[in-house]
Amino acid sequence: MQAVHESEPGPERARAYMALAAVQLFFGLFPVFGKLAFEAFAPQAVGAWRIAAGALVLGFVAASLHGRQIVPPRSELPLIALASFLGIALNMVLYLEGLARTNATTATLLMGLIPVFTFVVALLAGQEAFSPLRALGVVIALLGATALRWAESEGRFAIDWIGLLLLAGNALSYSIYFVLTRPLARRHPPLCVVAWMFAFSLPAALWLAARVDLTPAATATQCWSLAFVLVFPTVLAYLFNVYALSRVSASTTAVGIYAQPFVAALAGWWMLGDQPTRGMLVAAALVFAGLALVLRRPASARA
Repeated sequence: MQAVHESEPGPERARAYMALAAVQLFFGLFPVFGKLAFEAFAPQAVGAWRIAAGALVLGFVAASLHGRQIVPPRSELPLIALASFLGIALNMVLYLEGLARTNATTATLLMGLIPVFTFVVALLAGQEAFSPLRALGVVIALLGATALRWAESEGRFAIDWIGLLLLAGNALSYSIYFVLTRPLARRHPPLCVVAWMFAFSLPAALWLAARVDLTPAATATQCWSLAFVLVFPTVLAYLFNVYALSRVSASTTAVGIYAQPFVAALAGWWMLGDQPTRGMLVAAALVFAGLALVLRRPASARA
């Protein structure tokens, strides 16, 4: 699919920006509705449902659009299996277990570490060149993430280092996944690559399903919250993200991550009663400052 140049006006570019805004909204609301779903559904159950829904819907859409290209080449199977474990199965378990131990705003702020860790992993893999300014950004962002534990102690949130470490591990596993799938997304349709990731994670979904009750007694609010998680930050977010990435630059899509904590904070305050503390604002400023430095491309790379 041919990318649309961002300097060219037109309905395609406008639709791409709308899709990108929707992705940030869906991911920003994900931890809030996830917390509501956790009142009845265990984190492992939510993960199993997410993998199953993603594999079914994304696989169907990818097969409809790309036909026989939905079948992964045999030579790519080991890489697909490794990437699916890191980017879907392990990633979801770490995120959902971490979210269960913290609050919506903190969980979303720590997702800002994904571009930070991605730069570090890509640097180690030889995909990025070392930059002192971006390295400083890594340090500042990690200081902000560490400060979140201190910030939480000011409020009523009962989180511990385990929750923060699980969320940081989630960001790291997704960063490695992102670096691994870069060459795959260049060789194959990105939507097919995403569909493969979910399909190869189905054994993990079965393992999770065997450990918990997938259909516990739940209120209408809890069931609708689970449905929101499955439809919006799972299926539609991945579809819209692939659509946006094919029409705007990667740097534009990366900037959107700044909006997610604000969405989560407002929704958490309104729906869950979570009130950010002064310490959390300081930690957020550090994470954002570090993220800005990491996302800043050298002049040679921009050229």
